[in-house]
Amino acid sequence: MSIPNVVKALHGQRVLVTRPAHQAANQINYLRQQGADPVALPLLDIVPTSSEDADYQQCKQCILDLDLYRDVVFVSPNAARIGADWIDAYWPQLPLGVRWVGIGQQTTDTLTRLGFPAWYATGGFDSETLLAHPSMQNMVGAKVLILRAEGGRDLLADTLRQRGARVDFAHIYRRTCPQHTQGVIQSTIYAQPLSAILITSGQALRNLIHLCAAFDALTDVLIIVPSARLAELANSLGFNRIRVAQGPDDQSMVDALLPA
Repeated sequence: MSIPNVVKALHGQRVLVTRPAHQAANQINYLRQQGADPVALPLLDIVPTSSEDADYQQCKQCILDLDLYRDVVFVSPNAARIGADWIDAYWPQLPLGVRWVGIGQQTTDTLTRLGFPAWYATGGFDSETLLAHPSMQNMVGAKVLILRAEGGRDLLADTLRQRGARVDFAHIYRRTCPQHTQGVIQSTIYAQPLSAILITSGQALRNLIHLCAAFDALTDVLIIVPSARLAELANSLGFNRIRVAQGPDDQSMVDALLPA
């Protein structure tokens, strides 16, 4: 598809970008390149676990025991980035014999840039895709560490345990709701009509509803989500126009705005 056609397709569209502030720049730039008018309103803050948090000692022990695990699974690019910081603090060299696993290509690309010989299950970007991989079927006796946020999905751990694995969690960060002022919300969401909202997690979707007093004004705005599971959640929360992108990466999310 040529750039002139893309620019024409997105010209004049005011699009709400909801990624965490440190992850929004690429999506904003891509939208601008296509002629859209991106507006940033982060709906998640990513807060690394600190020594004052209840989970800190558990995280530290898991990292110290890293060489005891067959698989270390990073569930997101944030888990990869923050997990790498933890590992760098205690392991000058990566332990041998560990498989470094990313959920989806974005996470694995982040791990690769950080020096991990990581792999991922192709064909998707979620826990279900990893669970379908042949190497994750017979897990009897395997030890698995999952690096994730507090309050993440339990599907991966529950299924691996059913298959015989011993699974530990390290909650290395939290996802919190940003404290936006009403002035910021008014200027980004209500000052001018939105053409679309790009949103990649259920927690971010719930935070949007929590922050917006006049939520009814958003129910007919086009919502772009990366999965059928998130589309079902958006529908249950009252959104009427929902479109599923090919994936959660910036290009897929923006390309979903284009006419079929």
